[in-house]
Amino acid sequence: MPIFAGFRGREALLALAVAVLATGCGGGGSAPPTTAPPPPSPPTGPGTPGISENGGIPAGLSLVWADEFDVAGLPNTNKWGYDTERNLAGWYNNELQYYASARSENSRVENGMLVITARKEDLSTLGLPDWGGQHYSSARLLTRGLAAWTYGFIEVRAKLPCGTGSWPAIWTLSAPPATAWPDDGEMDIMEHVGFDPGVVHGTMHTGAYNHTKNNARTATTNVADACNAFHKYQLGWTESRITVGVDDHNYYQYSNDHSGNAEWPFDSPQYLILNIAVGGDWGGQQGVNDAIFPIEMQIDYVRVYQ
Repeated sequence: MPIFAGFRGREALLALAVAVLATGCGGGGSAPPTTAPPPPSPPTGPGTPGISENGGIPAGLSLVWADEFDVAGLPNTNKWGYDTERNLAGWYNNELQYYASARSENSRVENGMLVITARKEDLSTLGLPDWGGQHYSSARLLTRGLAAWTYGFIEVRAKLPCGTGSWPAIWTLSAPPATAWPDDGEMDIMEHVGFDPGVVHGTMHTGAYNHTKNNARTATTNVADACNAFHKYQLGWTESRITVGVDDHNYYQYSNDHSGNAEWPFDSPQYLILNIAVGGDWGGQQGVNDAIFPIEMQIDYVRVYQ
């Protein structure tokens, strides 16, 4: 009958439409469409610099290098050299000092201490071949070419100089041949500028984070008697994290987010530097008070554990 035939025609059309829709929606028994994986999480960065946590020598480490400064005279040449490379051209950061080599007036061991002394003096009569016209002398001792370490714990017990224009530092740089700054890393264990007495700074410099970009990762702690008493300035360094502390208390951290060398160049040896700078872009922000000289940084010992 025509009515029934019409129904059969409409049923066929409906079945065909359902089949087409099912195919377009991934039906018909086919596998569900694949979806792209979510993008990787962006690097987290080195984390918040300022912390407050217990520090000190980590368990399981042993003493691997030390200078107890128990032999009077010039510093031990098996352990320390002198950095004088920029004397003639002038030092970085517009610093004002001449760094002397093996000159007892600027670096010596006495009474069981290493004493680094910065002076205001006329150097023009000394016949120094690398003198660049400076009116201040000091010393910058370093272990480059003699000792360098990858990971571990560094402890320097020291009493700092004060006075406007002074800029003592305990820090490390990457050992040769990796000497590109800041790409190869700098670790500042202690910096202190004399116009801000008692405020001690810890900082990491890398290709991604450094003071020339105004984004160096730094933190401070108050050491009220830093210029009158000895304190332990400490650096802890592992594959994943660096900490800086004073007297077994960490106030700074820099974490490895595994995003590359620009953020974390700290997987190769670094050597240690001890110095007093005079003036400069930071230390001399409020000028240099010549009445403070001579000034001394006294170091009781340097110890390295791994």
